[in-house]
Amino acid sequence: MNYLGWLLDGANWSGPQGITQRLIEHLGYTALTMVIALVVAVPVGAWIGHRSGGGFVVSGANGLRALPTLGLLVLLVTWIGLGFTGPLIALLVLGIPPILAGTYAGIRNVDRAIVDAATGMGMRGKDVLLKVELPNALPLIIGGIRSALLQVVSTATIAAYVGLGGLGRFIFDGLAQRDFPQMIGGSILVAVLAVALDLLFGGLQKLLVSPGLQAAPRGPRRLRAVPPPKQPVPAAEAA
Repeated sequence: MNYLGWLLDGANWSGPQGITQRLIEHLGYTALTMVIALVVAVPVGAWIGHRSGGGFVVSGANGLRALPTLGLLVLLVTWIGLGFTGPLIALLVLGIPPILAGTYAGIRNVDRAIVDAATGMGMRGKDVLLKVELPNALPLIIGGIRSALLQVVSTATIAAYVGLGGLGRFIFDGLAQRDFPQMIGGSILVAVLAVALDLLFGGLQKLLVSPGLQAAPRGPRRLRAVPPPKQPVPAAEAA
């Protein structure tokens, strides 16, 4: 069976239920979730990282990721009702913890000598956080955003489970109708979209993060000539 034939058929890309429309809906669910997750997680992670302590908040948020997403969605829909509120909360449970943990870890891992130097120059706590700690924590913050984005864009298919759109519509409809080309085509689209967004944010990370804060490129390490430590001269020979 030619599963790619469904993807290559131009008729499946147009119309209100076509791939283009479902792709826009999927990106909309993902974008809304990520914006809310960023607004919540970055300030909280930065503040508790700057103030030291508060690690229990990160641990508690990470613990929520162990909840089964589909089971949580069913529980929320039973409680709240149909609509996007239930899927949005379920996606936020997945999206907030990686950003929160990345921001917290990034702030905590900033070299204390740099923070002390900024403080010694007269910077106050807010200036130290915004002008010193956050820029230096940017690699880990963006890493957390990329991790959250991958999980959210992959799991946004659950919106179709409660009658909404998105690329998950092809997966659930294909499974119900035993239309396997449609189901597998929808799965391929989700996977390709996740990889494309990760590559996009990987490129943005290289543009936004200072070269001095980026990881060293792979390759043969250069050996440094380190002089051997001086051995103490015996007292007898010194005399």
